[in-house]
Amino acid sequence: MATDLDSRHIQPELLDHLPPDDPKAIGSRRDLIWINSLMFQHAIMSSLLKASVREGSIRILEVGSGDGTFMLSVARRLARKWVDVELVMLDQVDLITDRRRADFAALGWRVETITDNVFDWIAKPGGDAYDVVSANLFLHHFSDAALKILFEALRRLAPVFLAAEPSRNVVALKACSLLRLVGANQVTMHDAAASVRAGFAGKELSGLWPLGSAQQCEERRIGPFTHAFRVFPKEGFARCTMPSS
Repeated sequence: MATDLDSRHIQPELLDHLPPDDPKAIGSRRDLIWINSLMFQHAIMSSLLKASVREGSIRILEVGSGDGTFMLSVARRLARKWVDVELVMLDQVDLITDRRRADFAALGWRVETITDNVFDWIAKPGGDAYDVVSANLFLHHFSDAALKILFEALRRLAPVFLAAEPSRNVVALKACSLLRLVGANQVTMHDAAASVRAGFAGKELSGLWPLGSAQQCEERRIGPFTHAFRVFPKEGFARCTMPSS
């Protein structure tokens, strides 16, 4: 029986169109901290990184970095062994405060920020190389056609790409209505449901990754809320399979 979750449905999310200093936007970004915790996003991304990248000198590009809260939580999980990390954070709005930079520095992570639209940025000539590109709750904002363009560029930037996205399923959609119990505002309530409807299922992201690349794709649902996607070299380091949690 067909449902409205059988295919992706992308609609504008309210937070993306609010000024960064709007009280509703500030409240929604605060809600996202809770949502990432409830979805276990920090643990999932940490596991993906440990499964895919050797410890040592590491250069990470995070696309759609927001205010840095998410990656700081990931860094705190990894910092004990990941002691030589350069983190480049790309977002169209610079929300990284001096306090956030200091938090990363305390872990020994060096931070650089890039303020640009990701599609404008990948269209520019040149570009640095990275060990891994990561994205958290970011890819679902874009159409399949746009993701193909993004993936074609990202595959040339790093041998590994990792994403933790909304899982498009009935349980996740129903759970969105419960966010009011943790005090989520109207922006968050709208955007959470929109994110699930625009999320991923099955092997949808693998089907968008460029054919003929020297990389292989893994993706699957982790728990009720997260769709994980991992791209790594066909030959070379791959410590383990996709983490289960």
